[in-house]
Amino acid sequence: MCSETGEAYEEVSIAGDPGLEERFGNEIPVTFVDGRQHDFWRVSAERLRAALSGG
Repeated sequence: MCSETGEAYEEVSIAGDPGLEERFGNEIPVTFVDGRQHDFWRVSAERLRAALSGG
């Protein structure tokens, strides 16, 4: 998706970080767009594409 939209992404592992494990342990994978949680469990390509394009 990022190569299609020209956006960059950062992959973060929650392993070994108790705070992240507690917060997101039951929601993997989690996506964020512009620092805000966008989706979890199942990522909708259409919704992610719209969010990345500002829509």
